[in-house]
Amino acid sequence: MAILTDLGSFAWTILAFVTALSIIVAVHEYGHYIIGRISGIKAEVFSLGFGPKLISRRDRHGTLWQVAAIPLGGYVRFLGDANAASAGAGTELGPDDRRHSLSGAPLWARFATVAAGPIFNFILSIVVFGAMALWQGIPVERVEVGRIADLPEAVVNELRPGDQILALNGQKVASWKDLGAATEAAPIAAVQDWTVLRDGQEEVVKGPDPMPAVVSGIAPRSAAATAGLKPGDVILAVDGTPVTRFTDLRDKVGAAEGKPVVLQVWRKGAGIADYTLAAREQDLPTATGYEKRWLIGVTGGSFFEPATRSAGLFEAARLGATQTWGIIASSVSGLWATVTGQIGSCNIGGAISIAETTGQAASAGGANFIWWIAVLSTAIGFLNLLPVPVLDGGHLMFFTYEAIAGRPASDRVVNVLTFIGLAMVLSLMIFGLSNDLFCR
Repeated sequence: MAILTDLGSFAWTILAFVTALSIIVAVHEYGHYIIGRISGIKAEVFSLGFGPKLISRRDRHGTLWQVAAIPLGGYVRFLGDANAASAGAGTELGPDDRRHSLSGAPLWARFATVAAGPIFNFILSIVVFGAMALWQGIPVERVEVGRIADLPEAVVNELRPGDQILALNGQKVASWKDLGAATEAAPIAAVQDWTVLRDGQEEVVKGPDPMPAVVSGIAPRSAAATAGLKPGDVILAVDGTPVTRFTDLRDKVGAAEGKPVVLQVWRKGAGIADYTLAAREQDLPTATGYEKRWLIGVTGGSFFEPATRSAGLFEAARLGATQTWGIIASSVSGLWATVTGQIGSCNIGGAISIAETTGQAASAGGANFIWWIAVLSTAIGFLNLLPVPVLDGGHLMFFTYEAIAGRPASDRVVNVLTFIGLAMVLSLMIFGLSNDLFCR
């Protein structure tokens, strides 16, 4: 039975990974295709996957659209290309046809066509993040209670959805920032005094600590994910010691320094159960750099969600763009920190870690899966813009040189740099794969 369960989990992970990758690749390659077509560059083949074709159709523009047997990427082959990577000229073309090839098109058309792939990845992310803001809404400015988490029966809670919080233990709260400050100042206690505005009347009610050990999220490939913890779980104790505030959990896990700890966990519908897991040391960004901490991979939050309001279309688009830019900025920061040795090389994952993370995101629900596709789309768009030959950024680097020098780089230089770039990419893939296998 355990073998069947493992096989089912593996199949689910592969299915989720292939689905996510196919969506991202299709959007990326469509960016190349459509901007190329608008720029007068003819696409001979648009392929989702590599290898033998499974199904195909030729459109009225002469492009062959196909789905191939190996679903691990895709490509657009333009007129006259030597290969699927659009590297070098292939068949000899006449003067009229050459203008419609990637190599013979004007510099602006080549630059726009190549840059369109990563840009379309970013657009996908912005659209997804923006759509999620439209669907879920955004927090209201006033500190108002939205959905309240499921809590054990022993927890005292008199707050209701719709309550506007005015004070915590007598400390006034006018904004979410104020609530954070009041939480830090509040004594760690199972019961707190909450002053709320309810039905136009101000009253004091009893409620739990503002930041109890309620699990709001599980990091993929973490100790918590491996152990089977889920969002909504409430951690009651660590090694038999009661936990009142989420910071208690963090401190106790950190003090164990990677040794196994036993978490007593309450889950709605399942009651109380024990979970044994060991934290893993990870590098976390701080205001001044990075620090190492022992983490089990859970995030916490308040026991209630903020009340929300509908987002406007432009507001949602701005939020989507901000979130996309944040992922790019963190990618740049993480890459620089890895190169300069600020964080360990084990932070670089490969195909296995991406597949596992995708599978866990899909298991967490459709919204989580779609959100992860947007994150992955941004990351792939960013990586493709790195100035490494064989990547889109490498092509753009050659085009930039051509614009400055007034002539293209020599074929010999392009071939040598392309070989070096291919070696770099393959080395990075092997390195990431080794980290997946040995950095646990």
